[in-house]
Amino acid sequence: MDPIATSARSISVIIPVFGEAAIIDGTVRQVRASAMGRPVEIVVADGGPGHATLKALREPDVAGVRCPPGRGVQMNAGAAVAGGDVLLFLHADTRLPEGWPDAVDRALDTACDLARDCVRAGAFSLAIDSPRISLAVVARFANLRSRIERVPYGDQAPFFDAGLFRELGGFAPIPIMEDVELFRRLKRRGEPVAILKERVLTSPRRWERDGVARRTLGNWRLRLRYAMGAAPEDLARRYRPDGEA
Repeated sequence: MDPIATSARSISVIIPVFGEAAIIDGTVRQVRASAMGRPVEIVVADGGPGHATLKALREPDVAGVRCPPGRGVQMNAGAAVAGGDVLLFLHADTRLPEGWPDAVDRALDTACDLARDCVRAGAFSLAIDSPRISLAVVARFANLRSRIERVPYGDQAPFFDAGLFRELGGFAPIPIMEDVELFRRLKRRGEPVAILKERVLTSPRRWERDGVARRTLGNWRLRLRYAMGAAPEDLARRYRPDGEA
């Protein structure tokens, strides 16, 4: 059987930032290098004080958006100016795998070509940039959970057909759990969600700052309290230190 052909879509990468002046140029360069020659639009949505990350940005041909803080608000602001057929949302401390645009194309093409429900949303699997066995275990369980639930987190570089994203109204303007809330809406609609085998590589800095056990248990507690109906505003006050977006 011949392999299923894929079509190349235009992709916009939206990077919400808050105080990421030290790493933003490296993030932009890595997005472009890992795209393996595919042109991609890059939008940086800065909600930090004085929009200092945008002021520090030196890489050319990047669209900058100044907006209020809050990751969901920032991602929506970036999406509003993005022109791609696909919108991919990337944390500034996360690195995409080589050839990631082709992986996105395959995910969004295959199910439609097989006459099933079209896949219009997905995310990558997760790896944590650390030799620590404990963090490898954290990533393993995160990938297992996302494959079972089909509700990936934001550090897995979620992507959406732009039309679907806008039809959904984008991310909810809540201070935390905006990624979970959006994928729950997708599940209620019966939209299939692709979890790719290709892995993004995310920084271990939050686990290193808080401690692996404390951070992991905190994430679990956060998700449980949200599932039990806790207000995102209350969760954000307890979960995020001052200044963290």
